[in-house]
Parts: sequence; structure tokens; C-alpha cells
Amino acid sequence: MELTSYKTTENSGGTTTISAVHQDIILTHILTRLDGPSLASAATTSSQLHALSSHDHLWSNICYSTWPSINTPRVKNVISTFPHGYRSFFSDSFATASTAQNPSSYPDRTSELISSVDLFLREQSILSKVVETETVTGWFRCWPFRVDLLDPKDSVQTTINYPIGDDTCKLIGEDLRLSWIVIDPTRRRAVNLSSRSPVSVRRHWLTGEMEVLFTTVVDTAVCIMTVMCGRGGGRMQVREVSMHMEDMDGKQLNGRDSLGILKIVLEGKRGRLKKEGREEYVEFEKKKKERKEKKMRREKRLDMLCLVLVTVSFAAFSSLFLF
Repeated sequence: MELTSYKTTENSGGTTTISAVHQDIILTHILTRLDGPSLASAATTSSQLHALSSHDHLWSNICYSTWPSINTPRVKNVISTFPHGYRSFFSDSFATASTAQNPSSYPDRTSELISSVDLFLREQSILSKVVETETVTGWFRCWPFRVDLLDPKDSVQTTINYPIGDDTCKLIGEDLRLSWIVIDPTRRRAVNLSSRSPVSVRRHWLTGEMEVLFTTVVDTAVCIMTVMCGRGGGRMQVREVSMHMEDMDGKQLNGRDSLGILKIVLEGKRGRLKKEGREEYVEFEKKKKERKEKKMRREKRLDMLCLVLVTVSFAAFSSLFLF
């Protein structure tokens, strides 16, 4: 809807701009029909629309419909502390985050992270859950960082028939969408770490289940969200939803290092929504492979050098023994 060109016809046949429309009509019957990006765009067209678009209930309704998982007392309370409430939360979570060029140097006082996760299948919400993770104990900071939404024995049954055949990977990749928002209550910031669309869909080598990966690449690390799908009673079941981080060597990062990665993403600027994260992930995997091959070549040269040294030493020792 182009609000700048919106006009209403009077009895005399003349026209007036939208500024002549009563504010209650604009607020109740026009702005409530807009999605987040449209509402943000409308706010830039005039001072009147900017003021009306700032009403928090407009943004809260948009946030609840976009991410059902945030409609919990805990998350609501945290969002209320954001600089502009739900408008700030939407701005943080909807747009694509870039890494901070000069992250703050003050000591990290983050005591917990909140994961607000929504999984959609064919535009239908099939899983919405909030998980709180403490970040202060030595166990968290030293052990590999991982967040699990489901217990090992739990699963989410969907109403969608499990696709069978050669196109199973393709169909699941087209149907699944994931939103994984990490909220830092201390910084009063949030970031959506998911690539929205899968970057990889493949069968698990052991169980035969479908392994669907969503990622976000951050410098020399990658945040990986894994969704495992299986078949139960002919229907699709979600059996695992988890998140962890890996470095360029494929090593899983611990809590302390993962917090460092999250810090530079949370403090980074927000840009346009990135519809496809596959290219970044493919490029990361390419660099990872090149790094591994380089390391193998270096180790091979080192092994050859050690072999030469051992051979020379053995020959010298043998000559000394003979003489």
C-alpha cells in the first residue's frame, strides 16, 4: 500500500491527502493491515505516520504473528526492556545481522541467553519453544556449546505426510523454515541466527533420517542449527532441533568462545533480510576444505622431514658403529 499517494474523494469532487483522514481510522484500519517492513516504510513517509507507527501494540501483534514462540511472559518481559520495545525487537530479529567491526571491549556480563525458536512446515507453525541457557558457570564456558529444544525421547508429530522417493530431500528443503532468535537480556539485543531456508538437506548415514541444516557464518566460525526429521505412522516427525558452533577446522566451540561470536553478531548492524544463506555456507565449506588440505600438506612435509632426519640419523649411527 502506497500511503504517500493515498487519497480520499470528497462530495465536491476534490481530493485530500491522507493527513485529512482521522488518526483513529489510520491506526485501526490501515496500519494494522501492514506487515513489519511495510509499517517501517510507512513510518518514514511523514511525521504523522511516524508517530502513529510507533505504537507498540502494532509491533507486538506483528512480532507475535511472525514468531509465535515469543508470546511467553518471560520473553515479553525482556522485550519490554528494549529501547523501543517490540519495534526494536523486530528490527533486531527480522533483518540480517552483520558482524561488528569494533565490538565493545567491556567485560562480558551476560548471565544468560534466551533462544526463541519457531519451526514452520509449509507456512504452518509446528514447533514454538523458548529455552533459557545460563552462561556463568565453568561448565558452560569450558564445555562444547549446544542448545537442544527436544529431549532425546521426544518428537513432534506433524500432519504432513512424509515424502518418499528420490525427491525427499528436495521436498523437505522446500517445506521447512526455521527462525532461531537468540536474545541477550543484558545487552537488550536480539539476533536471528537461522538462514531461514535450509543450506543442506541429506540423509543421516546411520539412522536414515533427514538432516536439515540452517546456518549463519560469522567470520571464521559458523553457527549450525540442525533439524532431524523422520517418519512415524506415515507422517513426518521432528525428532531433533539443536544449535551449536564450529570453527574453520570443524571443531565445536565451547561456551566461552561461542559467547564471543554471539557478541560481535549482537552488536553488529542490521541490514536487509537475507533470503538465501546457502552461498555463504558453501563458501565457508570451501575455505574449510582448503584449510584442511593445506594442513594435510604441511603435515605430510613435516612427516617427510622427520623420516629423512630419522634415516640420516640411523645411517650416521650405523656408520659410527661399523667404524
